[in-house]
Amino acid sequence: MQVKKVLTYGGIAFVAYYLFARPSDAADAVRGAFDTMFNAADSLAQFFNSLA
Repeated sequence: MQVKKVLTYGGIAFVAYYLFARPSDAADAVRGAFDTMFNAADSLAQFFNSLA
């Protein structure tokens, strides 16, 4: 349980550092994640539309 806490706080610290050190790169990473999510949802919708 202690290792999980340390890794969680370490991850949060890394994200905070990344946001402050390279905000444009962090924004690009978030934008890429959302683009991937929207593309996956669109592909799923196309799949279900092709079934009908």
